[in-house]
Amino acid sequence: MPLALLALAVGAFGIGTTEFVMMGLLPDVAADLHISIPEAGHLVSAYALGVVIGAPLLAAVTARMSRRTVLIGLMALFIAGNALSAFAPDYHWLLAARFVSGLPHGAFFGVGAVVATTMVAPERKARSVSLMFLGLTVANIAGVPVATLMGQHLGWRATFLGVSAIGLAAIASLALLIPHDHAHAPAVGLRGELAALRSLPVWLALGTTVAGFGALFSAYSYITPMLTDAAGYADGSVTLLLALFGVGATVGNLAGGRLADHSLRGTLFGGLASLVAVLALFPLLMRAEWSAAVAVVLLGMAAFVTGSPLQMMVMEKASAGPSLASSANQAAFNLANAGGAWIGGLALAAGFGVTSPAVAGAVLAVLGLGVAGVAAMVDRRRVVVPAGRERLVAAHLPEHAEAVRS
Repeated sequence: MPLALLALAVGAFGIGTTEFVMMGLLPDVAADLHISIPEAGHLVSAYALGVVIGAPLLAAVTARMSRRTVLIGLMALFIAGNALSAFAPDYHWLLAARFVSGLPHGAFFGVGAVVATTMVAPERKARSVSLMFLGLTVANIAGVPVATLMGQHLGWRATFLGVSAIGLAAIASLALLIPHDHAHAPAVGLRGELAALRSLPVWLALGTTVAGFGALFSAYSYITPMLTDAAGYADGSVTLLLALFGVGATVGNLAGGRLADHSLRGTLFGGLASLVAVLALFPLLMRAEWSAAVAVVLLGMAAFVTGSPLQMMVMEKASAGPSLASSANQAAFNLANAGGAWIGGLALAAGFGVTSPAVAGAVLAVLGLGVAGVAAMVDRRRVVVPAGRERLVAAHLPEHAEAVRS
């Protein structure tokens, strides 16, 4: 695998760190800015809103630019947002800075995934995407705990300065390692990118992302009370258990990339089915400390096995203009984050018990399987078409157009 993928992973590591570190810094930020914990929680929402808006918007605005230049520019915006966070004089400035920090997130992963697949042989495309995502999963193991400790001992502002330094390292890596010939300006432009988004299979793939990762966040958003109230862990043990989740996510991500290169749809269906099983078993697994720890690892593995296949599926269905659709898939991940947490909260509020968000997540994973099944049926119907309909197939399923012509 090319060394240039390391540059993408460094950027992903910085983005993953700044995305998740705010959860650990909420008490420190709230105390320093004299706001409540719920108000500080809006800083998490501001970042997610930036991702959802910025992913398709920035991908569209930069559609005619060299992808190498786009990636460097997105990391520059990432540095600006985190530097503004470090020097924010009050809560409202910090809220705006967190929104700016989230803007480049989705477009970086979306464009980066496209660049990663251009640097490898066709049979290694999913693996190349998983190696870029490796930066995100490793951030949960190392980046977030270290950044949280830095914030607790040096002040939360030091954390964002540290993350800005990671961004500088990412820019240097991108400039040195991303070859110009693999990140040239796309030929299709904005019109071609938008045309790719009109495809039904693309929207079915995006729907699978929302349902599948909504299942994860329905449970993961409430993992702390599950571990303390149901499994009996002390509050101080939760950080270590969340690192175990990161280990599971890293293993699942790497396995998913390797398996998807052999069978994209088979890996996706297998991952979603595993997620259904793990979440359905959560109420049982949370009855003892050892089995709860196993459940956390399995949750990370089952969820992130599907990460690379989902990204590849969106890019394949929009192969004529993949950058915008690939970035939109990152917005779908964050919609899943917000929607899954909301649905899990509804289960808790209804009084179904502390592990009920996991059961709600299992239902969402079943929904994801259903959407993926519909997508598979649509694919089969679009490949087998009457003579003279090649143009329809080429528009909606470019990867099969040559096969239909022959």
